[in-house]
Parts: sequence; C-alpha cells; structure tokens
Amino acid sequence: MTRAHETSLRTYILTRIALAVPTVLILLTMVFLLMRVAPGNPIQAALGGHVPQAQIQKREHRAGYDRPILTQYVDYLKDAFTLDLGNSLTDHTPVTTIITDNGAATVELTVAAFSVALVVGISIGLVAGRWRDTPWDVGGRMFGIVIYAAPVFFLGFLAQLIFADLLGWLPVSGRASPEVTATLSQHTHFFLIDTLINGDFNAFWDCVLHLILPAVTLGLVTSGVLIRLVRVNLMQTMKGDYVEAARARGVGERRVVIHHAFRNALVPVITVAGLQLALLLGGAILTEETFNWPGIGAQLVRYLNERDYIAVQGIITVFALAVVAVSVLIDLINAFIDPRVRYS
Repeated sequence: MTRAHETSLRTYILTRIALAVPTVLILLTMVFLLMRVAPGNPIQAALGGHVPQAQIQKREHRAGYDRPILTQYVDYLKDAFTLDLGNSLTDHTPVTTIITDNGAATVELTVAAFSVALVVGISIGLVAGRWRDTPWDVGGRMFGIVIYAAPVFFLGFLAQLIFADLLGWLPVSGRASPEVTATLSQHTHFFLIDTLINGDFNAFWDCVLHLILPAVTLGLVTSGVLIRLVRVNLMQTMKGDYVEAARARGVGERRVVIHHAFRNALVPVITVAGLQLALLLGGAILTEETFNWPGIGAQLVRYLNERDYIAVQGIITVFALAVVAVSVLIDLINAFIDPRVRYS
C-alpha cells in the first residue's frame, strides 16, 4: 500500500468516526423528545396513581422533571455520554445494572441468531445464484420470501408447538432449566461461557438446548434478506470478465464460483449483514417475549407496561449507541476489504 493509499484510508476512517458523533446526537435527541412527548405523568404512573400530589412533586423534583426542558436535555446528553442512565422509577434499580444483568442474554441470543442467519442465508443464496432458474433457485427464492415475511412471533409459536410440545425435543422457553439457573456460578452473565468456566458440561448442553429454538427462529427471519442479496450479487459477479478469463484458463467450475465469483459477491453482503446484526438487537425483543428469554428486550417491554420512562429511556439509549457502533465497525471493515472504498 502506497503512502497516498494509507492517507486515503486514514482519512476515510476518521471521517466515518466523525460522522458517528452527529448520528449519535440525533438518535439521543429523538429518544429524549419521544420520552417527553409521551402522554401522562411518568412519576404518577410509576407510583400507581394512588400517591398524594405532594409526594408526586417531591419525586418529580428528585428525578429533575420540574427543571426547564433545555436543562433536562443537556443533563441527559451529559449522562448518556458518561453512561449514567439514572435509576428505574418502579424498582429504583440503576439502568446500567439492568443492562449488565440482562444484556448478556440478549447478546448471546443475537450472536447465535446471526450465526444461523449467515449459515442459512449464504448457503441457500449461493446455491440459488449458482443454479439460476432451476428448481433449487425457485425453492431458495420462495423460502427467502416466505421466511422474511413471516412474523417472528408466529414462527416462534410454531416452533414451540412442533419441537417442544409435539415432539418434545427442545425446551419451550427460558434460558436454562430452573436447577441450572439456581446453581450456576455467574462470572460473565453469559450462560454458555459461565458453564464452560465452571466445567459443567451438562449445564452447558442444557443452555444450548434452550438457545436453539429462539436463535433459529430469529436467525431464519434474518436469513431471508441475505438469501436474496447473495443470490443477486453472485449472479452479477458470475458475468464478470475475470470469471470468463478463469474458465478460459481451464479453472474448474467449483473453484471459479467459490474463489472468484463468490468472494467478490460477499463485499456488499458484509455491509448488509452488519446492519442486520444491529437490527437483530431490536428484533430480539419479540423473540425474547415469545420464548420468555430474560434479556434487555423483555425488560424493555416490562418497563413500557409500567410506564417507567427513565428505564425505557436508558435502555433505548443503549440500543441506539449499539446500532451506531456496529454501523461504524462495518464501515471500517469494508474499508479494509473493498479497495474501492479505501482508495476512493
């Protein structure tokens, strides 16, 4: 890499990081405004509506709701960038503690679902793009369309009915069996990692069995996007001059597809896959509710029902920051993979 190319790459990276700042600011502003324009008094709702007005005003003063809106906004931004997200109105738990205790479950589910989406999406997309207009292609396209359009909660209930209730192969819900949860020594809050650290392989297998249904359900829905993307990009790269040149040199068809066409088709797929990973954090909410998975999404639904705006605001803020961080990371990966990005 020449010095000019190194400078171009460095400029691109610094630009993407700099652009993340206004993106985060816009997202945080939207979260703040949505929480403030929501109907009702959050303090009164959190206290159940059966508290004297003097007590409500005292709680409002303690939470800062009686201050000017601009002052609240500036303090919110300061607290968000320092990850001081306040305390829940209902149970007085620090929001950072809620994220720490429940975030590992959501990350564990998201990573497992993303792995399923990559394996299914890339495999079916590769087969469909390689054998275009064959029954394999038609079947792959139909599967991608149907699985993407299916609501995640519908697939979840269907999977529970077939594999848990009828066949009895897998647990219906939860993160682990009650006896495993009660006796597990937690080091990282990631059950799969903690069971391995403890050397309890029976508990590890129990956690894997509980993870299969929610991860496969969420991963299959996401795979629909990747199937179509891989198929279209593979068909385009198969028409490239370098593919024809490889065939003219006598290179085997399998090597032409995998090492020439497929590798180049993956460049745009990486970008979309990264964005899907960020969106999975939000999609995990419905999956967690369906499978009684104790993650951040389940906690968000609980606090929404209780109208605990402080907790909701903090959780959504973390979601927004995570989406921006993943987006920037994908841009940086693309800069190193695709020369058209870093040399532009």
